[in-house]
Amino acid sequence: MATTLVSGVQYSGIWTMQQVNAAIAASTWPVAPNPPIAAGLASWGSNSVGQLGLGDTLSRSSPSQVGSLVNWLDLASGRFHSISVKTDGTLWTWGSNSVGQLGLGNTTNYSSPKQVGALTAWLTIAGGYYHTIAVKTDGTLWTWGQNGSGQLGLGDTSARSSPVQVGGLTTWSTVAGGDESTAAIKTDGTLWTWGYNAQGQLGLGNTVNRSSPVQVGALTNWSMVTMGKYSTVSVKTDGTVWSWGYNIVGQLGLGNTTYYSSPKQIGALTNWLIVSSGGYHTSSVKTNGQLWSWGFNNSGQLGDGTNVVKSSPVQIGSLTTWYKVDNGTTFGVALKTDGTFWSWGSNGSGQLGLSNTTVYSSPKQVGTVTTWSKLSAGNTNVLAILT
Repeated sequence: MATTLVSGVQYSGIWTMQQVNAAIAASTWPVAPNPPIAAGLASWGSNSVGQLGLGDTLSRSSPSQVGSLVNWLDLASGRFHSISVKTDGTLWTWGSNSVGQLGLGNTTNYSSPKQVGALTAWLTIAGGYYHTIAVKTDGTLWTWGQNGSGQLGLGDTSARSSPVQVGGLTTWSTVAGGDESTAAIKTDGTLWTWGYNAQGQLGLGNTVNRSSPVQVGALTNWSMVTMGKYSTVSVKTDGTVWSWGYNIVGQLGLGNTTYYSSPKQIGALTNWLIVSSGGYHTSSVKTNGQLWSWGFNNSGQLGDGTNVVKSSPVQIGSLTTWYKVDNGTTFGVALKTDGTFWSWGSNGSGQLGLSNTTVYSSPKQVGTVTTWSKLSAGNTNVLAILT
């Protein structure tokens, strides 16, 4: 335990030996460790454009509380921007806004949460690399931000800095964003995609870009979808998992590096539940609580204790207590059923939340808190909710 003065303010807390040694070497103390977070929204990692929502652009290597509110409901991340819905149905964004992806009617970056309009009907959100997708409680679909490949689904390629409704349907349910591509599932279980399609990531059997939603096949049993940089992975209601698009490092999990422009089933198992794609890798939680991953692994982002690429799913450890998983570009984060938070992979910006910048190729627990409930990984930053 150490107590000291930093910029005239007294701080006390538990310091790592790394911090102590660095302070001694510099004949000064560094910024104090973050205080414990009881409940609310936390963030850490890269903060170059304010994507942590902390009112500055300083990166953090351990969880820091975003404001004092505890009514955050859901989270999503773009490449350098953050999105959240509160329990009152209001929508908030912050971070990079170079192409209007914050939906605030301008292109100004913000380092603290800003409300998007005054509506209280937002429900489901997703971040593409530089665009945002959201569904309201009435089932309408809205998009904004970058649109060079038609990823907003508005029938053109013009960027928008405020939310614009996609068509007039009221049956949208689940959404996902990739690098200039978008996917969504309707309440009837149909899957729709649009935007950039050079690698077949829209799953339409070709490589033609689309600026309006197009249905993927005719099936009505899709339940979840995620998009990587140029690939897509989706789970059906029967528990099977399917993938398509770019596959240069086996990120489709099909045991090869062949590109596919239409959905291909990964194995024959029927117990897949949650999927999340990073840049060129994917992780999944099964119905039995097991954690699996596949694809690129240069920074240990698969979490299997190696840096070896895997073109087929590999189990991470033997535990059956995994609950949720999400991936950044080259790292992963997950929650267990006991409310603990775990991370692995690249860590150059402190995005693993472990108070260092050390790379880890297997899951490491973030602190000792057991009340984590939601998580979202951006390019090199993390958002999470404690209850």
